[in-house]
Formats: sequence, structure tokens, C-alpha cells
Amino acid sequence: MDEQLRQKLVPGARVKITQQIPARAYAWSADVRGTVVDFEQKPTGSWYAHSKNDKLWLDRLVLRKDDGEMTSLILDDYSRIEVEPPSSASTVAAASAETKNESDLPV
Repeated sequence: MDEQLRQKLVPGARVKITQQIPARAYAWSADVRGTVVDFEQKPTGSWYAHSKNDKLWLDRLVLRKDDGEMTSLILDDYSRIEVEPPSSASTVAAASAETKNESDLPV
């Protein structure tokens, strides 16, 4: 992954990820939009991956989708990442839609 793109994947950034699964005669693709919660490289824990420290390191991206769902993506060569520019309307909407936990509720 490009280092400039890696530096843009910071918590709070809005992104659109398009992932593709290649097949023999076609490619199946899916788009995911959301806000970056975490981005890091983590080992697979696979016993057969022989790389750094005998583990295969993967780019893992955790997103919060607009409906609040948390999703974890593994970014590979077939993943296309678009960092969306920040918009004031989306940040206001996201702040107002934030769910309160029990400690925020009136007693």
C-alpha cells in the first residue's frame, strides 16, 4: 500500500473501500463506506505463513458504517481505497446521530 494513503487512514477519516474477489471469468465487488476507527498491520497467526516473525502481516481497517455497524476489512491488492473529503454537514449529522450509553441517560 502507498505510504501517502496509509497516512490518510487516521481515526475519523471518511473512506470508501471497494473490494474485489477475482474469479475465472468475472470479479465480484462490494463497496463499504464509513469512518475509520482503527488502521494497523496485524499478524494472521497462521502457522504456514513465513514472513516477518514467521507470520503474515495484513493491513486491517476497522470502520464504523453510517448505520453504526462496526466492520473489519482486510486490505489486499484488490482493494481500492478512496478517502472522502470532510464535509461539515456529515460531521454535524454524525455527531447528532451518536448513540448515548447508559451513563449519559437521565436517571
